[in-house]
This record gives sequence, structure tokens and C-alpha cells, in this order.
Amino acid sequence: MASSASLTLSVQTSIQPSSSSSNHVFQSLPPTSTLHFPSSCNNNLNNKRSLSVTTTTFSEQKWRTRVSFFPSFMKSGKDSKTIKEELLEAIAPLDRGAEATPEDQERIDKIARELEKVNSVKEPLKSDLLNGKWELIYTTSASILQTQRPKLLRSRANFQAINADILRAQNMESWPFFNQSQSLTIEVRTSKNEVNYAYEVTADLTPLNSRKVAVQFDQFKILGLIPVKAPGRARGELEITYLDEELRVSRGDKGNLFILRMIDPSYRVPV
Repeated sequence: MASSASLTLSVQTSIQPSSSSSNHVFQSLPPTSTLHFPSSCNNNLNNKRSLSVTTTTFSEQKWRTRVSFFPSFMKSGKDSKTIKEELLEAIAPLDRGAEATPEDQERIDKIARELEKVNSVKEPLKSDLLNGKWELIYTTSASILQTQRPKLLRSRANFQAINADILRAQNMESWPFFNQSQSLTIEVRTSKNEVNYAYEVTADLTPLNSRKVAVQFDQFKILGLIPVKAPGRARGELEITYLDEELRVSRGDKGNLFILRMIDPSYRVPV
């Protein structure tokens, strides 16, 4: 003779949502859940028992709107193109950094660090993208910006060329410019219409790792014609923290930030 029985158990639940949770995942949990236990036995003495749990659940719409299966850290961030556009927009009104306030400098440094995080060229000293002539579009170096001088007497533009294959670099500065003896020099052009800069200096590079070099300046030139040997103390370090075919970000050993754009990838540093 078959027999059956069932047992219904009501369980009171009280779950309070965390006040710190913005999703309030537990806010719609029902106060009561019902557990139903049917049981049966047959003549073959094989007892079969089953357990079913019946409870009110979230609606599909509420679940979808309140719970994210993809946390923010798993979502893709800004790409290099977007960050570069943001960086260039921030730099544009600052006269290469001469007009930057401390707040501007902090903001640009933050954007530059975002760009450095997505740098795809891990060994820039081995990359052909490094070679050529770059124009300085932003720096925090007061000595390069010449902020201690009246605006009309500051250099108009700064350039840096690097040839990693021969480990040579060259810095060039346009007019107006006052050298260390405070005599005025100007930019001149040769018969081939090539620019002789008001001031330039060449340097040897010594790799310290795959993206950092020691810089030893060896010769200054005034008007591109008058050579002056650089003193032994004219040295520093430069780390290339971001590089692509258009933009380069570098940091100096004194904590200065340099942002440059490529203008002539075919340019070669004089040997």
C-alpha cells in the first residue's frame, strides 16, 4: 500500500541591505520563503524523496538593472588615441608650459601617466620610432621655458633630435635667445634655406636600460657656426616613458616632464 506525506515549513527571513551598497541587491528579498517537502515510498521498499524550494525572486528587469556581471576594473579603459587627444587639448593654451599653473601641471602630469600606462613600445631605445626630429610642445623645465625672462626675449621653439642607432642626440633652440653671456643671437638661414638655430647642443647617449639613457653633452653651437666645448658637468638622464609615431613622453632626472611631437623622422644628428 502506497503512502505519501508532505510537510510545509514557513521560514521567516530578515535580511537588511548594507547601507554602503549602491546596488541594494538585497532590498527586494521577500520576508517569507516557503519550503515544501513531498515524500513517497513504494512497494519495492525504494524510498524516493525530493526537495523543492519555492520563493519569490527578483524580476528579471530588476536583476539586470541592479547587478553588473562585469566589475568596473574589467571594463576597457580609454585607448591611447583618446588620451593623446585629451593631452594635446590640455597643452594647447599653455605656451609649451610657460603659462601653466601648478594645477595645470598636475592635470597634465596625470594625463601623461594615463598615456604611459598604455604604452605599447616597451623598449623605445630599440625602436625606429625614436629616430628623427621632435618638437617640444610641453615641459615643466623652467630653464628651457626661460620663464625668468620677458616673454619677448624667450626662445620661440625648441627641438630635439635622437638617433638611437648611433646613440647621439641634439637639442636646438630658435630665436630670440640670450646665451650665458647675455648677448643676443638670432636664427639665420644658409643658402640652401636650412635653418641654423640660435643655439644648439649635441650629446652622447649611454643606455642605462631599454628606455633610459645617460646624456653627456659635448658641444654647444651659437648660430650653428661657433662651437663651444661643453663642460663635463653638462650631463643628465632621460627616460622615454611613451612612444609612438606621433608623440613622445620623456622624464628627466630632475623630475621634469617633456612632451614632444614628431616633425621629421628622416632627420639625422650630426656626428
